Amino acid sequence: MVLDDSGQTRFVHDPRHRAAGTADAPDDPGVESNSRLTAVTAVVLVVLFVIEGVTILGVRRYFNIHVFVGMLLIPPTLVKIGSTGWRFARYYSGAAPYRRKGPPLAFLRLLGPLLVVLTAMLLASGIALVLTPHARHQLLFIHQASFLVWLGAMAIHVLGHFRETARLAPLDLARRTRSQVAGASARQWTIVASLAVGVVLGLVMLSTTAHYLAATVAFLHHHHHH
Repeated sequence: MVLDDSGQTRFVHDPRHRAAGTADAPDDPGVESNSRLTAVTAVVLVVLFVIEGVTILGVRRYFNIHVFVGMLLIPPTLVKIGSTGWRFARYYSGAAPYRRKGPPLAFLRLLGPLLVVLTAMLLASGIALVLTPHARHQLLFIHQASFLVWLGAMAIHVLGHFRETARLAPLDLARRTRSQVAGASARQWTIVASLAVGVVLGLVMLSTTAHYLAATVAFLHHHHHH
């Protein structure tokens, strides 16, 4: 509460001075909803990327799983890009609630677009590799090189957002915090729907893996005898 130039009292929003008993109250509902969706999608992606990483240790043995999980990753990745892109657009367009929340650290803001490009390269090169095995030499190089750079960028990204993600991701699951911001069911169904689409994409792509494996065996056989 402050006095303006006319001597009248007015209230100024300041998140550092919440009323007693509202310390856990969320920020603007739209901002909080966006943050919760981003956080829970991030957790889903981390789990899926870890599974994908494990399959790399025996990629020939777990090739079908590797391909399936890779396709499963695409829709939730798009959800994550959409939610963070929305926050980016709203912040830089001057939306007051997003300006009050503030941006991530400058380094993480710079890393974000790079990570989007690397993720797109990683997933696209993997899909192209399966669909066009005759170009496996060049595509495999792109896929492996983008993975190595992506891995470092993703590790920094996850560590940079770890505390915020760990705080926000469970909020739509607990009854007390779930009801604080409308749209918990919609956010959860968005994740479920993205995974369902990913399953369909994975099953479709699995129908092409036999062709890729046959081409790979033929390639290795040819080089073995020459």
